[in-house]
Amino acid sequence: MKARREFIRTLLSSAALAPWSQLSIAGRAGGDDARLVLLILRGGMDGLSAVPLPADAQFAAARGPLAQVPAAPLPLHGPFALHPSLAKLHAMYRRQELLVVHATGLPYHERSHFDAQQLLESGGTRPHELATGWLGRALAASGRKGMALQTAVPLVLRGPTEADTWAPSVLPDPSLELVARVQRLYRNDPALARALERACALRADPAMEMVEAHPMNAGGANAGLRSGGGARGQALALARRAGEFLSLPEGPQAAVLELGGWDSHANQAAPQGALSRNLELLDQMLDALRESLQGAQPAWPRTVVLVLTEFGREVAVNGTQGTDHGSGGVAFALGGAVRGGRVLADWPGLAPADRFEGRDLRVTTDLRALVKAVLADHLRVSRRALDASVMPGASRVAAIELLRA
Repeated sequence: MKARREFIRTLLSSAALAPWSQLSIAGRAGGDDARLVLLILRGGMDGLSAVPLPADAQFAAARGPLAQVPAAPLPLHGPFALHPSLAKLHAMYRRQELLVVHATGLPYHERSHFDAQQLLESGGTRPHELATGWLGRALAASGRKGMALQTAVPLVLRGPTEADTWAPSVLPDPSLELVARVQRLYRNDPALARALERACALRADPAMEMVEAHPMNAGGANAGLRSGGGARGQALALARRAGEFLSLPEGPQAAVLELGGWDSHANQAAPQGALSRNLELLDQMLDALRESLQGAQPAWPRTVVLVLTEFGREVAVNGTQGTDHGSGGVAFALGGAVRGGRVLADWPGLAPADRFEGRDLRVTTDLRALVKAVLADHLRVSRRALDASVMPGASRVAAIELLRA
């Protein structure tokens, strides 16, 4: 077992995580101009499908029919590869814009979607001990703004300060006269008045002209999101809009997106099944986000995108050709600010004796190590604030090396 771990560490060279990994802040990009996108994959993505190990002799035996994919996996460093549906993501890896963190997860193993998602968003150590989110608390600590691309503020973005939301509407854009009437209606309600004022200020930003000029938005701010394409088309349009908002000089510095449907209990390996389609959509969303952030005022070089899910899946196939809730999984960090082209993995092995409870990929890298790296090095949240309020209970979790020099 020890020899195998050392072999994989050698293959991955400096990409392998060591327990003493520390984060160096001096000389790194970040601060006020930094941009962060958090994409939450709800349902528990199977990390061994998204990032398989075709060169690992244990992989095929451990996964059975789930080891078969419709096309050749896309090679990464060492024994790792990407699912063939993640071609755009693989191109980012080759441009050294993608970091893959494998065998990662939360310090939680009870297999409940609700509790695991609560911990993923709150940053706590026990479900429901914190009622606000780590990103909301981090933005409050650093005086920055956040936005959710949905109708309600998700838990991760809730905190001591206000956060904005944006979602498409089937209604036409409001006239100036209607906005003026609403302002008069809201003037005696401080919370509603401030929210409307922020929305109007963003709308009045001259840079919004570039957003509205995008072909996806022709005919009004929401036209591209109203024009059809179903849930897939809307997901891609929201990814583009997130990039457009983050590119505005006075826009938010963090945006939250989400993509559901990752609870793959049945028919997981089907070539046109839900998992393959979701991986393809994820790939397209991330590519659309990158393209949007590479616009007339490029924000991609100063952006980190985190792709996180609440837990992984069991290693072995279940009776309905899918996988059940597990522990260890995979996370992605990508963007122009990321030192990519690497796989970080203290690989635990896939033999039954190496699995958590004989079932799951064992967690060897705390997911909070990745989150802390983004908050400390990219958003420049102080260590004191991180330990006291943003990520309480994670003071002994060392942040990983994430950003470009």
